[in-house]
Amino acid sequence: MIIPKAYKFLKQNSFIKNEFSIVPIRYEDRFKIMEWRNEQMYHLRQSSLLTKEGQENYFNNVVANLFEQEKPDQILFSYLQDGICIGYGGLVHINWIDRNAEISFIMKTELEEKEFKKHWGNYLDLLEELAFKELNLHKLFTYAFDLRPYLYEAIEAKGYTQEAVLKDHCFFEGLYKDVIIHSKINQSISVRKINDGDKQITFEWANDPITRKNSFNSEPIIYEQHSKWFDTKINDITAHHYVCEINNKPAGLVRFDLDENENVFIVGLTIAESFRGKKLATTFLKKACAAFTDSYNEHIIAYIKEDNIASKKVFENAGFRVMSKANIQGTNSVKYAF
Repeated sequence: MIIPKAYKFLKQNSFIKNEFSIVPIRYEDRFKIMEWRNEQMYHLRQSSLLTKEGQENYFNNVVANLFEQEKPDQILFSYLQDGICIGYGGLVHINWIDRNAEISFIMKTELEEKEFKKHWGNYLDLLEELAFKELNLHKLFTYAFDLRPYLYEAIEAKGYTQEAVLKDHCFFEGLYKDVIIHSKINQSISVRKINDGDKQITFEWANDPITRKNSFNSEPIIYEQHSKWFDTKINDITAHHYVCEINNKPAGLVRFDLDENENVFIVGLTIAESFRGKKLATTFLKKACAAFTDSYNEHIIAYIKEDNIASKKVFENAGFRVMSKANIQGTNSVKYAF
């Protein structure tokens, strides 16, 4: 049996990131895949060992047919490093009406211990090129038995958030285990300079209880005070404020204000309440810093309350490094530099 090398319904079949790529599943990789699945049955929805005969039948009677279908229920790929197959997976249980699909992926068993996060990260980047840009799917999700906690760290690092826990949903070695579902929505993230129309929404963001709690001055802000501040900042050549948008909807603010004493720009970040918990803060910060540094050759620093663990993690993930301890308005803080 000759397996086609391209899915007819895809304009682009191969996706590349440095030495890694995904290509339509290759017939030559069928027995490698069989071995990996048999070695990793403990976390797969597979009840018995695969055989060479069964694998041949699967490729000839199931996989081959996928290449000809207009809307297959799964799209499978070989995951390659320098042209050598080190994993496989794809989109499964595709719902073409609701435009969502489950992510499937396993890697060469020997890579699981030390290179798990790296390969999951590379694979997700490649698969999202297919799912979000080529197919314009709305949502991707993972359905994983609660047997490999390090999986959640790997996918959450790529912006996937826990959506549901199915309690006692699978039976493993005499015990019932949970199934945990993570998901990610297809969304366009952009940043733009603040404008006159942003006065009201930035006032609402500034007065949000969590924003006030994490600020060095936690007192509520009255509108007249905010209006005066906004009018000053929007005309200040030493203030550069960027609105972050999701699918053209304002979702956060990143501020760069000049500290004349140190001749550096201090950055601050605010996320709209409705967009919290979606792992967007680091992305917003990265994009705003990139926009700022592309236009201005200036140093950036940040001050974060020492007990604000979440914010410290966001800044560190965005490339900020710890410089020193600091005391801001009587509050123990940490100074970061970009």
